[in-house]
Amino acid sequence: MTEKKYKPTIGLEIHAELATKSKMFCGCPNNPGEVEPNTNVCPVCLAHPGVLPAINLEAVKSLLRVGLALGGRVAEHSKFDRKSYFYPDLPKGYQISQYDLPLVKGGKLAGVELERVHLEEDTARLVHTQEGNSLVDYNRAGVPLMELVTKPVIASADKASEFSKELQTLLRYLGASDADMEKGQMRVEANISVSASRRKLGTKVELKNINSFKAVRDALMSEIERQAGLLGKGERVVQETRGWNEDKKTSFSQRVKEEADDYRYMPEPDLPPMDIAVGSQINLGELRRSLPELPWEKRKRFTREYGFKRGSAELERLIDDRDEARFFEEFVSEAKTRRRGSKLIKAGINYLDSDLIGIMRNEGLSWGTLKITPKNFAETMELVVGGMISSATAKQVLRESSITGVDPHQIIEKQELAQISDERIVLDVVGEVVKENEEAVGKYRAGKENVLKFLVGQTMAKLRGRGNPELVERLLRERLSR
Repeated sequence: MTEKKYKPTIGLEIHAELATKSKMFCGCPNNPGEVEPNTNVCPVCLAHPGVLPAINLEAVKSLLRVGLALGGRVAEHSKFDRKSYFYPDLPKGYQISQYDLPLVKGGKLAGVELERVHLEEDTARLVHTQEGNSLVDYNRAGVPLMELVTKPVIASADKASEFSKELQTLLRYLGASDADMEKGQMRVEANISVSASRRKLGTKVELKNINSFKAVRDALMSEIERQAGLLGKGERVVQETRGWNEDKKTSFSQRVKEEADDYRYMPEPDLPPMDIAVGSQINLGELRRSLPELPWEKRKRFTREYGFKRGSAELERLIDDRDEARFFEEFVSEAKTRRRGSKLIKAGINYLDSDLIGIMRNEGLSWGTLKITPKNFAETMELVVGGMISSATAKQVLRESSITGVDPHQIIEKQELAQISDERIVLDVVGEVVKENEEAVGKYRAGKENVLKFLVGQTMAKLRGRGNPELVERLLRERLSR
């Protein structure tokens, strides 16, 4: 930062498309993957005259589950409002949103206090052509949209990025949203001001067009630097909306704000107020009981039960992906039934994180298409720990089993992959290698220790990679010491 004395204050506004079957106020399919423009549309989401919206109850329940998970206060009474503004992606000339009675107030996530969580409808999507034309695709118009607003209490770009990532993880745990930022299913906007005093906030600037967690951090750090630089030179920060250019790693002015927007909110006359209380269509007790183990709860349990270091990359990858965490726990359950269970679990953590995930990435596999079972993964780890196969062979077995689902023992037997630990067999091969590499043997005996790696490699090659590496090295040292 240009001037260390200037402190940032950050508030986030995050939108996430909810994963319901239909749109917010009509029966059109909510299908983010639809590529044919203007397919999932009807008179309601196209704003034809005289049509009436109807509230999607599942969208309301989905948002309330998010609110309950965040520890927010669910409103006893809530309503929808019209937020008026004019833009080509808004067919009605207003957006159905919530103003003074949001569904959820307060709450906390990753140590950050929340202002509110409310429900609204998404806008259409503008497509800009190379010829300079702008086309409108209404497939997204009316999709249920959650908006979460934090209090302006975030003090760093790193914390803002961490918060956004934790929210994405929570939404996926709850099944509320896929929250894929690259696909626009989750969008982060940041309000940031820089000041020399914590008691008095600086001029607020809004940052838009942020489409990744790295971009959240980069954009905020850039804006903190920019504002601090202006203040350090005695210049004024202008209240404005700025976009973020990911390629150039810089922000640019979009619209100067002389005063706050006036959206002329009014209660939506075509939708009834919502009473969220006993006897209504929404049972808060059932919603609360339906919550799964939440990310921070799982993180704490994994640290306690499996010895993960808090904040470690291995732990965070497991927490980020519920399917991977489920596979891991099923593997652990299987490993505990076998001899040397703790060693199997330790080996499994390493092979899962470094090898199995890599195989899935290279082969284009997902947890839904992966053929290896937690039981077969445990069997592979048992073979490794027991010295039956080498690390290189284990990777080969994991790849084969991941693609075909064949039992590890069958793969090893069919392809003759079992590790050779018979001293007589290895000793014969060691003798051959020593005779065939007299020059290397001479260098080793002259004190060049690193030549041993070459001789080990030659021995392993003759054993087709199946030799026990520790045994090979020990027998070589013994033979060369004569």
